[in-house]
Amino acid sequence: MKRLTHDVLFNSKYLSKDLARKSIHGGMTIMTAQVIKFVLDTAGTVVLARLLTPEDFGLIVMVTVVVGFAAMFKDAGLSMATIQKDSISHEQISTLFWINIILSTFLGVCVLAASPLVAKFYGRPELTAVTVVLSVSFIIKGLIIQHTSLLRRHMKFRALAVIQITSQIISLVVKIVLALLGWRYWALVGGSITTALTIALLTLFLCPWVPGKMERGAGVRDMLKFGGHLTGFSFVNYFARNLDNMLIGKYLGSQSLGLYSKAYNLLMLPISQINQPISAVAVPALSRLQNEPERYRKYYLKVLSHMTFITLPSVMFMIVMSENIILVLLGEQWIKASPIFSVLGISALVGVVIHTTGWLHISIGRTDRMFKWGAFTSFFIVVSFFIGLPFGAIGVATAYTIVFLLLSPFTLWYACKPTPVRVTGIITALWPTIFATLMVGVALGLLKIFHPNFFVGILGLGVSLVIAVAVYLSVLCVYSRSFEPVRSNINILTQIFPKRTNTGKGNKQC
Repeated sequence: MKRLTHDVLFNSKYLSKDLARKSIHGGMTIMTAQVIKFVLDTAGTVVLARLLTPEDFGLIVMVTVVVGFAAMFKDAGLSMATIQKDSISHEQISTLFWINIILSTFLGVCVLAASPLVAKFYGRPELTAVTVVLSVSFIIKGLIIQHTSLLRRHMKFRALAVIQITSQIISLVVKIVLALLGWRYWALVGGSITTALTIALLTLFLCPWVPGKMERGAGVRDMLKFGGHLTGFSFVNYFARNLDNMLIGKYLGSQSLGLYSKAYNLLMLPISQINQPISAVAVPALSRLQNEPERYRKYYLKVLSHMTFITLPSVMFMIVMSENIILVLLGEQWIKASPIFSVLGISALVGVVIHTTGWLHISIGRTDRMFKWGAFTSFFIVVSFFIGLPFGAIGVATAYTIVFLLLSPFTLWYACKPTPVRVTGIITALWPTIFATLMVGVALGLLKIFHPNFFVGILGLGVSLVIAVAVYLSVLCVYSRSFEPVRSNINILTQIFPKRTNTGKGNKQC
């Protein structure tokens, strides 16, 4: 693994060369890392769910909603501006670096000052100290925003994978040790700070770029405008996506919030392991193709097809088997999270595709459209939370899911409009996978109805997984009248080891 040296940091000429190979290598590298992270996340969830209580998790979620809301402003969308822009300079990135530092420090101080208000809002005095400690992470994370962006711009995904896995291992050890010592929710706080410190140190080592001074007239106005719109979208999107946590924590208590947040996090755990690495590769790759419409369209549909080949049946399996999954992974004290888990899973089925609309907005530099649509849809999502709140956490989940499903077709159409991609093309590309996924749900549902006791325990979960995979692949092949859909998706895995050559600057630099 090579460090990102100064001589290639601002060289943009080689980035679009051999893009397919770089995308495959990068995607598979991060995918491998995500598998490792998934195992670590699952192990951590299983262990910590037995060492800590739903209330402990609920308390941290209360603070995380506030801290996370402030955290999105420290970036100001400038990390993605660095990745998306065709060409960049040392002066531009240095200016963006200092802007990020100023914002991070300011936000850290604001969160620190607001800590008593957070505790008062929830009526939990212990949250004052928790908020104070977590405010330190702002300054730590602000130091490496542009360094991380440079690594992503140059598709140094191996370095990013090492950073994420190492920090996760160290953080998990800290959480478990502190939990065993009886530190309760402070174990989660300690793990969060440990993660931030470890990521910062490793990032600075693997991207040893030293910023210069901030300069006026460095040509960052367009990048600031791009970042401003992206931050605006993050603002309304974060508010809409996290208001449910605030309302549940305020009116239903930490117990209900712990169940709700754990159901959501457990559902997103495997999905994020697939979506995040593919997004990390797709956005910079599509950005390089923004001036080549046909290549852009084909690349997007191909990546989307590969992603949904895994994610759609996975989500369907989790929806049907939610109760057994929670019993096996979390234990009986979390069983009330099962219906919430299933309802949110329905929105996740569609969300797998809707998530990629962000790729389209960002890669063509139209974050202004992204912000406008985010503001529009956020209004309806917020309304859904208030409608569902009187019916408890399950009511919030149900109302949100219904509104999200109603908005999704329009969200997809709006994102595709200024791009070479069309909604009809997406449906055509994904329909075999969608149909096979629905058949998995029908098959598992019927088996649970006629043999409810067969799927109990870890053995039953394993058998049901084998059945789901068999049904999915069989239906996909029969529907397509060939093995081609399966073969093409599996074949992508073999390309992680292409023939190596010693010629070509592209191979040398990336």
